[in-house]
Amino acid sequence: MSPRASSTASGPLRSGAGLGPLETRLLELLWARSEPATAGDLQRECPALAYTTVMTTLDRLFKKNLLTREVEGRAFRYSPSLTREELYRQAAGEAFRQLLNTSSEATLPLSHLVEVLTERDAHLLDDLSQLVEAKRRELRNGRELRTGRSGGGEPRDKEKP
Repeated sequence: MSPRASSTASGPLRSGAGLGPLETRLLELLWARSEPATAGDLQRECPALAYTTVMTTLDRLFKKNLLTREVEGRAFRYSPSLTREELYRQAAGEAFRQLLNTSSEATLPLSHLVEVLTERDAHLLDDLSQLVEAKRRELRNGRELRTGRSGGGEPRDKEKP
């Protein structure tokens, strides 16, 4: 397998976070480690890559705020600034924001989401329903705490029958 095409270079990481396969590969290597790594450490794990390629890619990830780094002698030690789950969450959030911004009618992308979930696994609709209900309860409880009331509070602008 070439260093540019890795089985760990999963779709959501590459496309959703704007990461290329090499960036994804290096992030995966850093997540797998228990301590920060230098470009040399990571290059030894990817011997087909030039040291300068690894160093440049790590610097790009740092500039994207996906890595932190600390000076060690004449090198940097890099660590992921986000967990894999946090990065997936960020990428998914951005993808949903873009999807909702594609149409002036918010129900269009939402109906497409329901179709995609159904194609993938109909049980995901139940999961979505549970998440929506939990968020409604959270919002309702927050509104009750702010207004000191229990119950409806302010009516929404657009009530559906």
